[in-house]
Amino acid sequence: MTESPVTLITGASSGIGAATARLLLGLGHRVAVTARGEERLRRFAEDLARPEAVLAVPGDASEPAEVRAAVAATVERFGRLDNAVANAGFGAAGTLADGDPRQWRAMVLTNVLGPALLINAALPELTRTRGRIVLVGSVAGQVTMPGNLYGATKWAVTALAENTRRLVAGSGIGVTLVAPGRVDTDYWDRPGGTPRPDDAPMLTADQTAASIVWALTRPPGVDVTAVTIRPTGQEI
Repeated sequence: MTESPVTLITGASSGIGAATARLLLGLGHRVAVTARGEERLRRFAEDLARPEAVLAVPGDASEPAEVRAAVAATVERFGRLDNAVANAGFGAAGTLADGDPRQWRAMVLTNVLGPALLINAALPELTRTRGRIVLVGSVAGQVTMPGNLYGATKWAVTALAENTRRLVAGSGIGVTLVAPGRVDTDYWDRPGGTPRPDDAPMLTADQTAASIVWALTRPPGVDVTAVTIRPTGQEI
C-alpha cells in the first residue's frame, strides 16, 4: 500500500475526473480528489471502494493557495505524489458576440490558470517520483470554432502541455495532453453552460478516463505527448 502510486485529480467529483479516480482505485492506486462542491465531493468519496486509499480535498482549482494546500495534503496523507491530472474545467454558452461576459472570467481562470497552478504546485513532488502530468484539453483546442472562447481556453491548454513537456525534459517527468471530443457528462447540464447537442455521438466518461489512465500507466521512460479521442461519427 505504501508503494502504490498516488494521483491527484482536480474536478473529480463527477464526470471524467470521477471516472478516472474509480479506474485508478481499481488498479490498486491511491487517489486524492478535489472539487469546489464540498458536499458533492464528500458523497462521491464515500461511495468509492477502498476508502483508505482516497483523500477528498475541497478546493477551487483556480485559487493558488487551495491548489498548494491540496498537493500538501496529498503528500501528508500518502507520503508521495506520482501523478497530477488537471481535469477541472467548464464551458460557457454562446460566442464572443452573444455570450455572457460575466461567466468568462471564471471559465478562463479555471480552464487555463487552474492547470498552470497544479503544475506549479506539483512539480517539486513529481520531480522526486519522476511522475506524470496529464492535462485534460479538448478537440476544441485543436479545431478553431467561430467565436468560441471555451475553445480558446483549450487551445491554451494544448500549448501549456507542450510548454510543460519542454520545461521538464530531462527530469524524468512525463507530460500528456488528453484531448477528448464530446463526452456525455454534466458539463452539458451546468446552468448557463454549453447546451447539450441533440443526438450527437458522445464518449462516456469511462471511455475518456481509460485514455487518461493509459497515459498514466505507461512504462518508465515512455512519454505519451498527446492523445486525441473522439466518439465515432464526430465530424470536428
